[in-house]
Amino acid sequence: MAMRRGSIPGTSGRVRPLRLLGDTGLAAPCEEVTDFGPDLARLVEDMFATMYAAGGVGLAANQVGVGLRVFVYDCPDDEDRRHLGHVVNPRLVSTDGVVLRGPEGCLSLPGLEAGTPRFDEAVVEGFTLDGRPVRVEGSGFFARCLQHECDHLDGGLYVDRLTGWRRRRTLRAARRAPWAAEAG
Repeated sequence: MAMRRGSIPGTSGRVRPLRLLGDTGLAAPCEEVTDFGPDLARLVEDMFATMYAAGGVGLAANQVGVGLRVFVYDCPDDEDRRHLGHVVNPRLVSTDGVVLRGPEGCLSLPGLEAGTPRFDEAVVEGFTLDGRPVRVEGSGFFARCLQHECDHLDGGLYVDRLTGWRRRRTLRAARRAPWAAEAG
């Protein structure tokens, strides 16, 4: 069922289980979407429902076990402007500005956060549910979100961008986390 104009995303979706650090589906690059039909609309609706239930600001399809290039977001920027939407077959076409190390978490590593370097500006191009081209530009925290979700679809996690003690500390905390037994 396609979302109606003005409807709140996720209200008719079902919450799907999240994949956690260690799940092989998170490390595999996702496939391009070729079918822009009702299954895709249902996936996006479920992704919004799952993201909201988990208290996130973005979610990639492989985080719910679907290896397709799709992500959803409901994320503020640094001026507290809300950005809400989805991108199918996204490509990170440009990053610019200064590289800032800022706090970053992930629904696939619940409760953990680490200072992660990201560009302050990002542009993603892709498509909407009905195949129309879309371009999403972000700055600040929203740029961080766009880069984070594109990393997911390429099989990456924010911990892959960490080095040294930040990486060691985050991975040690992940091994000790209550959810670690589920993930392995």
